[in-house]
Amino acid sequence: MSIIILGIESSCDDTSAAIVRDGFILSNIISNQDVHKSYGGVVPELASRAHQQNIVPVVDRALSDAGIPIESLSAVAFTKGPGLLGSLLVGTSFAKGFALAREIPLIEVNHLQAHVLTHFIREKGEKKRYPDFPFLCLLVSGGHTELVVVRDYLEMETIGRTIDDAAGEAFDKCGKVVGLSYPAGPQIDRLAKSGNPQAFRFSKPQISGLDFSFSGLKTSFLYLIRDHVKDNPEFIKQNLPDLSAALQSTIVEVLIEKLVSASEETGIQQIAIAGGVSANSGLRTALEKHAGKMGWKIYIPEIRYTTDNAAMIATTGYYKYLKKEFSGLDVSPVARFPI
Repeated sequence: MSIIILGIESSCDDTSAAIVRDGFILSNIISNQDVHKSYGGVVPELASRAHQQNIVPVVDRALSDAGIPIESLSAVAFTKGPGLLGSLLVGTSFAKGFALAREIPLIEVNHLQAHVLTHFIREKGEKKRYPDFPFLCLLVSGGHTELVVVRDYLEMETIGRTIDDAAGEAFDKCGKVVGLSYPAGPQIDRLAKSGNPQAFRFSKPQISGLDFSFSGLKTSFLYLIRDHVKDNPEFIKQNLPDLSAALQSTIVEVLIEKLVSASEETGIQQIAIAGGVSANSGLRTALEKHAGKMGWKIYIPEIRYTTDNAAMIATTGYYKYLKKEFSGLDVSPVARFPI
C-alpha cells in the first residue's frame, strides 16, 4: 500500500502544500505574498493573515494537481519551526485539524532539516544524483547560515553557525541601503553579473572555528556608501553593479572559506548547499570552482527547491513516517528550532 504524505509549509511568507507518494513528489504548490515588498521586509502580522487566506486553496490545489483523493492520505507533515510564530501557528493549526478529521498521523518537521533533505526530493522519470552519507551541507538563507554534517536522513549535526546575521539577511539589508526592494538578494545577483567584484573592498569578519558573522560586513558596506555619497550624491546610481558584485563576492568568499575548513576538519568530500541563498549564481560558480581544486563531489539543488516549499516538508515527513516518528495533537510551533 502506498505511503502518501501531505506536506504543509508556513514558516515565513510563503504558503505551500505538496503531495509525496512513496518518496516521489506529485505536486508542489506555493502562494507568495507580494504585500511585504513595500515594507522592505516581511511583516509578521500581514504574513499570518495571508496564510489564513491561502492555506485552504493551496492544499486543495496540491491534492487536485497530484490527482490524489483526500481519503488516500497516509499522514500530514507540517513545519513546526523555526520561523515566524504567527505564520507557523496557521500551518500547525490546519495540520492538527486535518489530521484529527481524517484520523491520520501528524508529523512535525524541522524547517532547517527539510532544507537539507531538499537533495532527496524525487520525481518520476528523473535521472538525478543523490548524496551518499555522510555529506556536508552549507545551509544558507535569509534567517540561517549553518554548516551541517548529515549522517542519515534524520541524523544531522550543526558544526558551525552564524553568531549574528545570516548571509541572506546581509544581502537584503545591504540592498535596502542602496534602494533595492525586498528581497534584494536576487537583484544583487543579477546586477553583479555586469559589475567588477574588485571595484570595492569590504571588511571580512575574522571569526575563529567554523562559525560565521556578517554584521561587520554590513557596517563596512554602510560606511562606504555614506562616505562616498557625501562627495557624490549620484554614487550609488553610478556604481550599483560594482557595489553588488563586490558585496556578493565578499559574502561568497566568507561562505566558501568556512566550507573548505569544514571539509578539511571532517574529511568529508561530499558537499551540498541548500536554502534560499543557494540559488545565488556567485555561490554556485564558486562551489563548482572549488570542487575541482578540492576533489569534492558537489550537490546543488534545483532553483525551484531553494526557497521555502512544501515538497521538502513532505519529503522529510515521508522519511519520518517510515520510522513512525509521529506527533501528538498537543504539539506547538516554535520560533527557534535548531537541528
